[in-house]
Amino acid sequence: MITTEVYMFLGFLLSAYAIVANDAIQTLGTFIAANRNRSWVSLWLFASGILSAVLLYGWWTNGGDPAYGRLKQFYFDESTAEQLYGPLCLVPPLALLVLTRLGLPVSTTFLILTFFVPKNLEKMVTKSLMGYGLAIVVGLIVFRLIKQYLQRGEAERTTDTVASWWVPFQWLTTGFLWSQWLIQDLANLFIYFPRLGPQGAQVISLNWLIAGLVTMVLMQVLIFRDGGGKIQEIVEQKSGANDIREAALINLVYGLVILFFKEYSDLPMSTTWVFLGLLAGREIAYKIDTLGEDRSTWRMIGSDLLKATAGLVVSVILALGLPHLASLLG
Repeated sequence: MITTEVYMFLGFLLSAYAIVANDAIQTLGTFIAANRNRSWVSLWLFASGILSAVLLYGWWTNGGDPAYGRLKQFYFDESTAEQLYGPLCLVPPLALLVLTRLGLPVSTTFLILTFFVPKNLEKMVTKSLMGYGLAIVVGLIVFRLIKQYLQRGEAERTTDTVASWWVPFQWLTTGFLWSQWLIQDLANLFIYFPRLGPQGAQVISLNWLIAGLVTMVLMQVLIFRDGGGKIQEIVEQKSGANDIREAALINLVYGLVILFFKEYSDLPMSTTWVFLGLLAGREIAYKIDTLGEDRSTWRMIGSDLLKATAGLVVSVILALGLPHLASLLG
């Protein structure tokens, strides 16, 4: 008979794999695109080093909470764990995995967390829509202001010809964004692990932490060895995404928006929606003079938004349907 702990680790494993193929690409995608000429091993070591530092630092400084307080409203109750952490807890990450393979930029936050506490869905959606709107505005303003500088001398659009300081700057901004994204999204993974303590102050044991860290580091191999996978196509469709200067600035702005919402509240949100909002604002900034004649930008934005909304619909169906199914099976 499969134990509750086995289901927990299987859920974590499936979620980690799906997140690696979906959410992490939204963070590391421009980094991968701008460093095609470098060994994937060096990129993997860089990202895994930051991952390890963020995870261990968070667990140590937060008294055993590697999710940086993002699970305070998702209480782990040992008395109901056996019922909740069974075969059905594997459905959300499996659904995420299927949708990811179809190339849909799905929100992991909605799909995973709503299964465990459906009542938080409305608040998470509200915060995520705020993130999408703010990211559009910030992306539009920032990239409109620097458009002429970035487009000055199209011949500079290779790593070998841009000013040398752009390379370390891009790596620094990637590290900043990657750390902020991890702080925001680690809750989507560690909700599968048992937590001890009172509501609002639960912690994870060192054994579970190490198991999770090793799994995530190994999962990072899949990102860099395969060059990003299906979701990477969405990143590289955007104009100039393989320009190291563009990559650095996208990382910086994206990281700052996530940081703002991290400080705004400890409720998890969809970084997918923030990412799509930023890219939408950037596309509008670059093509604002021809938006009336060229509809391709609106079609691209609409397509991305439609795909993300499809993930939200699936999340709502799972959030409402699986608890009822669990009660019937119970």
